[in-house]
Amino acid sequence: MVLTIVVVCVLLVAHAESGDRSAREPVARSTATETRMQVGMDDEPEQATAPPTAVSSANQDPAAASRVASAPVSSSASAASALAAAMPSTIGHLSVAVFDPATGEIASSGGERTYVTASIVKVDILAALLLRAQDEGRSLTAAERTTAAAMIRNSDNTATDTLWGSIGGAAALRAANVRLGLTETVPTEASWGLTATTVGDQVRLLNAVTADSSALTARSRAYIEDLMTSVADDQAWGVSTVADAGTDTALKNGWLPRDATGLWVINSIGRVTHDGRTLMVAVLSDDQASMAAGIDQVEAVVEAVVPAVTDALN
Repeated sequence: MVLTIVVVCVLLVAHAESGDRSAREPVARSTATETRMQVGMDDEPEQATAPPTAVSSANQDPAAASRVASAPVSSSASAASALAAAMPSTIGHLSVAVFDPATGEIASSGGERTYVTASIVKVDILAALLLRAQDEGRSLTAAERTTAAAMIRNSDNTATDTLWGSIGGAAALRAANVRLGLTETVPTEASWGLTATTVGDQVRLLNAVTADSSALTARSRAYIEDLMTSVADDQAWGVSTVADAGTDTALKNGWLPRDATGLWVINSIGRVTHDGRTLMVAVLSDDQASMAAGIDQVEAVVEAVVPAVTDALN
């Protein structure tokens, strides 16, 4: 395998803040302020609940059970250079990765820094739930589908608490991530929202929920895409800002104020079509002064680097 060469603009040692609790996130962008929203953002997810009852269905793909999603395999020197040249100055910490699934090439900045996921981990939790259902030879139950839709489309944390318990918490997510090809994502029992990850692993996750080589069946991948392309309008910010007009973006965002500092984690991941090219884009950031300021910075970075990388790949 060709070694992945990552252009790193920021090489910082990540630190864990186990005293923080995961965010409650049903907050519209238009209402973001520098103070905490009155929606229970600091509440810790509930403990695991009993898994829903399984039902039989023809959801099993025998080949999928043994597959592990293929990861980005190489670096485009021209794309890496283009990203580095286009990368604007940023406030706080920010990392970005752009992956082209057609070529297997990845370009990134700050790829070695670790961030907490906040609610982008909900895509990972849904993938783990679907893997479990596949292993059991069934479809999701009606209750699981309703809960999953609320978790992804509305970033509902109570729904996430339920499915976190259903899959078996951090240990189950770690096991699922092996099958999904993630190597730099570390769940914690303290809170699903404090799962640690990198931009490289987030584009691997996006690849795993879309690629034919995934451990997920075509039916499971289509279900994830359906939910990610229909997030609530007030949560459709972030990497979608560079999507071609008339195209669908498969998107999940995360936002979280840290207890210790009051500063914000602002994350955005998604599959976008830009200039006719399908790309997986991940932006992770922390130490942002406010939710609104963090979103603006994420979008400014995406608007700068994605066109530059796309031009280099063309």
